[in-house]
Amino acid sequence: MELHESGEMYLETILILKNRFGYVRSIDIAHEMNVSKPSVSRAVGLLKDNGYITFDPNGMILLTDIGNDVAEKIYERHNILSQFLASLGVSHDIAARDACKIEHIISDETFTIIKKKLSEMN
Repeated sequence: MELHESGEMYLETILILKNRFGYVRSIDIAHEMNVSKPSVSRAVGLLKDNGYITFDPNGMILLTDIGNDVAEKIYERHNILSQFLASLGVSHDIAARDACKIEHIISDETFTIIKKKLSEMN
């Protein structure tokens, strides 16, 4: 199944929350993304049905290998794009906001070149 932007955002959020707290609950996702619990329930159900997440015996959300791969890719794109935009003089908040939009649509080729240019700048 092709994952849409919202699914990628949920996976990235799950990764961020896991790194922050060591566990992820639906309520944590709702708070982090500022969405309703029913929205999270629907998204989590779709992600589970498509093999991106699973649950531990305590009901905590876990990324599967494929879910983790997607989340890591989006998270890396977000960080690199934020840094790149900031290096061009864009304010931190705007760079992070714009990176969040760009990370889902940028081609692999363009991202690779931006990543290379950013590493050359540092």
